[in-house]
Amino acid sequence: MQLTQHQAEAFARMPLTYLRQEYPNHIMHLLNDDGDVLPPRELHPIFYGCFDWHSAVHGYWLLLRCVRLYPDLACKSEITALFDEHLTQEKVAQEVAYFNAPFRASFERPYGYGWLLALAQELKHSSLPQTQGWHQVLEPLTQDIRVRLMDYLSKLTYPIRVGTHYNTAFALALALDYARALADRPLEQAILDAANRYYLADTNYPAHYEPGGDEYISGALTEALLMSKVTADFPAWFDAFLPDVASVSALMNPAEVSDRTDPKIAHLDGLNLSRAWCMKHIAKALPENHAGQKALNDAVKRHLAASVEHVVGSHYSGGHWLASFALLALE
Repeated sequence: MQLTQHQAEAFARMPLTYLRQEYPNHIMHLLNDDGDVLPPRELHPIFYGCFDWHSAVHGYWLLLRCVRLYPDLACKSEITALFDEHLTQEKVAQEVAYFNAPFRASFERPYGYGWLLALAQELKHSSLPQTQGWHQVLEPLTQDIRVRLMDYLSKLTYPIRVGTHYNTAFALALALDYARALADRPLEQAILDAANRYYLADTNYPAHYEPGGDEYISGALTEALLMSKVTADFPAWFDAFLPDVASVSALMNPAEVSDRTDPKIAHLDGLNLSRAWCMKHIAKALPENHAGQKALNDAVKRHLAASVEHVVGSHYSGGHWLASFALLALE
């Protein structure tokens, strides 16, 4: 199953609507005084839509990615108008100021960091002529996040392996792609050092305990995805990490989604899609004759079949973010 232009158009229509939709809104907001009691649009003049900050960030990422994959996308002019409206120097300065207020060091760390850098990467390499200007406008926030990530890695003694926003490997996989695409050697080296420190010695990962009931990331597969970008001898590392991946039924079969209107249960559709994304890339990094090849490729099909058709038209619980994960899975 591959992404079609029809799907790209349908996926893009979702953030085109939701990036201007302020409510409902899940604010992860630390108040320093009464002056911080403000509506989402005033707290985050760019990333106020799509239910929460990080979903807004990867909503913008999705729009640019769809245009890059299909340059004649019918909604391209609407995408351009949205970016022109939101990416201004004043609004970026306000987003930066939010991060720099007291006691907000952990805001959106690390999930939002990874997606912001992915958005910056997409801006840098988009074929739209306006994107170089947008990239420069966003640069103060991009550089602020870049420095924050490097500082975080310097003091994060242990990786966070949960299947939700705090997962270390997911953010590092996105950030590593950014660092390499922009030839940012200091950031790349910081990520490589951290990944090796956290994961290189991992063996016999207990993937049979997955999934947790509200996860949208596989701790096992996201770590393997990252290490496929990091270690030179990935097949040997993978064989020690998941010695018989085909036998891990809980990992090879999609999660059951019992209620797609529940914001946490709906995470499991994202899990199925992010698993498919990870497994596709892991399989590409393994030899063609590797014992896990067939199991991984068959599992990709099952995971896509379980969730990809539930993205477009989905309840807002999943609709505000799932299209980005579907795009990753289908590319």
